[in-house]
Amino acid sequence: MNKIEAYTTVHQQILAILEGETNLTAKMATVSCLLAQAFPERFFWTGFYVVDPEKPSELVVGPYQGTLGCLRIAFGRGVCGTAAETRQTQIVEDVHAIKNHIACDSRTNSEIVVPVFDADQRLIAVLDVDSEQVAAFDNDDRQALEALVLSVFSDG
Repeated sequence: MNKIEAYTTVHQQILAILEGETNLTAKMATVSCLLAQAFPERFFWTGFYVVDPEKPSELVVGPYQGTLGCLRIAFGRGVCGTAAETRQTQIVEDVHAIKNHIACDSRTNSEIVVPVFDADQRLIAVLDVDSEQVAAFDNDDRQALEALVLSVFSDG
């Protein structure tokens, strides 16, 4: 199965499992788990950083699969903080080549971070996927992950 077919399959599985589910934590935990299982050779860390309601310019670690994640990330800091601040997906081929990368785990070499919006287009989290491979993510990953978070979290 190629990457696009794998994304299609896991997307369908996630939607079937989450049908009728409204709890945000349950949704994030399910997405993290199934994505990590679908791409074990590429996805080293898969999970969410959630906008902290008490500190709306800060992300706090949410459900994830992988090694220990950073607990908090300020908007504008690192790849996750940049995605939150700009509200745009970030793809970084080599995290060691950017100045403001946050090294939660030094084995990470590339990263994709997708902003997550609710039905009212409020930023609620970012989906962060790290890989030990350099240049592990491309436009196919962007399109698939953006479509997934849109359908799961924005009711789109």
